[in-house]
Amino acid sequence: MRAADIRITRVGTTRDRLGEGPIWDAETRRLFWIDSLAGVVHRLDPVNGERQDYAVPAPIGSMSLCRSGGAILSLQDGFHRHDFATGLTTPFALLGLGNPNVRLNDGKTDRQGRFLAGTMHLHRGEEEPVVGGLFRLNPDGTVMPLVGDIATSNGPCFSPDGHTFYLADSSRQTIWTYDYDTLSGTPRNKRVFADLRALGTAPDGATVDAEGHIWSALVRTGTIARFDPVGRLVMQFEFPVRYPTSLAFGGPDLDVLYVTSISKSVRFEDTAEDAGGLFAVEGLGVRGLAEPRCEL
Repeated sequence: MRAADIRITRVGTTRDRLGEGPIWDAETRRLFWIDSLAGVVHRLDPVNGERQDYAVPAPIGSMSLCRSGGAILSLQDGFHRHDFATGLTTPFALLGLGNPNVRLNDGKTDRQGRFLAGTMHLHRGEEEPVVGGLFRLNPDGTVMPLVGDIATSNGPCFSPDGHTFYLADSSRQTIWTYDYDTLSGTPRNKRVFADLRALGTAPDGATVDAEGHIWSALVRTGTIARFDPVGRLVMQFEFPVRYPTSLAFGGPDLDVLYVTSISKSVRFEDTAEDAGGLFAVEGLGVRGLAEPRCEL
């Protein structure tokens, strides 16, 4: 692929404070994404532009569509269930972390239908130990702690075969990789996948394409990056707004990269007209993978 072949267009007119977590639902051919700080879940039909907005408690870290309908949301205190038909959001599995500065953040469903989400530790002092980590929500509704010492969890995603798990710690400007036991749902053997300090940026949301390459929104430099399966940067291009946040492949052929962005978050502000918008990136020449639904 060449940068000259890439086409980036604004989709609709939404202006999210902190757009995050796009999910393409291959079953209904609808795109979902969230405004984390405003407490909104968007659902869009890209063909006719019809959009529904659902109010949910803020802040929202991420969501997973459920096999039985509705969605699981990672909220401040744990996992909650949202019913799109009634608009109700109810607690499902709370974590009891006991720290008001720690909340669930980004998450992704594994190939077996288990939802994994990590925390972010806000306002942490330089010498203060990290509270929280990565948690797995099982299909029976139980929660299992998996990984600790993750200050700002972002960009969880899985290799095409499901046996490799990627997780970024934005505070440490690093993407980690793990061996993933698909039977038990346990990540092991943590190692550095990509150290982004040399690029002067931090990784945010991420996804994996059908070739096993990792796509990451590099929020501090306003760029999108593609890494090969061993962590080598193979492509990077500038985005039309300052702060892209997360991304997912969608469209009938899974060849459109949808990207969310920031207009005004806790750390970043962009007053440009298109800031906080949703964007479609075409002409990449690669396809993504259909995201599994949570088995709940």
